[in-house]
Amino acid sequence: MKLSIVILNWNGSHHLKRFLPALIRFSSYDWTEIIVADNHSDDDSCSCIENNFPEIKLLKLRRNYGFAEGYNQALKNNFSEYILLLNSDVEVTQNWLEPLIKIMDSDPLIGSCQPKILSLNQPDKFEYAGASGGFIDKLGYPFCRGRIINVQENDREQYNMPTSVFWTSGAAMMVRGKVWHEYGGFDSDFWAHMEEIDLCWRMKNQGYKVVINPESKVFHLGGGTLAYGSPQKIYLNFRNNLFLLYKNLPKGELYKTLFFRMILDGVAAFQFLTTGQFKSFVSVLRAHWDFYKSLNKLKSKREELLVKTLRTTHPEIYQGSIIFDFFIAKKKKFSSLSFPTYDIHGQLFKVK
Repeated sequence: MKLSIVILNWNGSHHLKRFLPALIRFSSYDWTEIIVADNHSDDDSCSCIENNFPEIKLLKLRRNYGFAEGYNQALKNNFSEYILLLNSDVEVTQNWLEPLIKIMDSDPLIGSCQPKILSLNQPDKFEYAGASGGFIDKLGYPFCRGRIINVQENDREQYNMPTSVFWTSGAAMMVRGKVWHEYGGFDSDFWAHMEEIDLCWRMKNQGYKVVINPESKVFHLGGGTLAYGSPQKIYLNFRNNLFLLYKNLPKGELYKTLFFRMILDGVAAFQFLTTGQFKSFVSVLRAHWDFYKSLNKLKSKREELLVKTLRTTHPEIYQGSIIFDFFIAKKKKFSSLSFPTYDIHGQLFKVK
């Protein structure tokens, strides 16, 4: 099969009923298949597929593996040329697949790509989780072309150039099948959140490219499993960001970066406490505690990855501080950053 579109579902029957019809209408070709991998739901998700969508392949997982390991389980016997991981709350559009396939076919070193992701509730705005391609700053804070911190820009087609990015969004992420299997998919210890950044970083360290093609466009509801700002989401984001840095940073930058991150995480925890967000404060403490408990395991992963690393520097890592630029310098748009952007061939271009 040229392409497998795989949705990992958990208790998302309402999303399946709402979003699958458009997916089927705009994605059914003789070179595609659509698979729903059910992560041991206890709602009517499976019967919904079986009774209403016979053209979709249903894969029932034995238990809830979480997002990261759920996809690993769903794809362990999938050998399609390309795999497209798609959230159950994404609304696709006509001709959304062709630009992604075209850009992947154009260069065998492209390991992953994504479409432009807009907000379903505010269609003129970029969506939080992916927007028009993902980046990180030198301290490991993720941001997007079209979304910095919590400010989502209006889409004026200002970021419509196919571009080299640092990470693609797990909401709609196309991966070259052999690369997925070569790198073992997602790191299951992440459970959910930032596992796609970790995978993209590992790809890039081995010389693969990660890109966006905004000629493809989808709309994402977002917050379908864990609401934005929930204590569990805060815990996973803080913990997994430390996991991400420890695993992938080059030796000369690791401890310096972690030192500054610990300080900034402490500032964030204090702000949660002083504003009465006690559960969020505890989430940061839990995240750090679990990071320390995981150090031995992370050290083993890091040593294995460093043996394989070909590249340690990437132009898609912003060398400024996105926290400073956003809160102090008041730079709320990607185009206001002093940040060179490159096309998929590595050529520098200027964002309008």
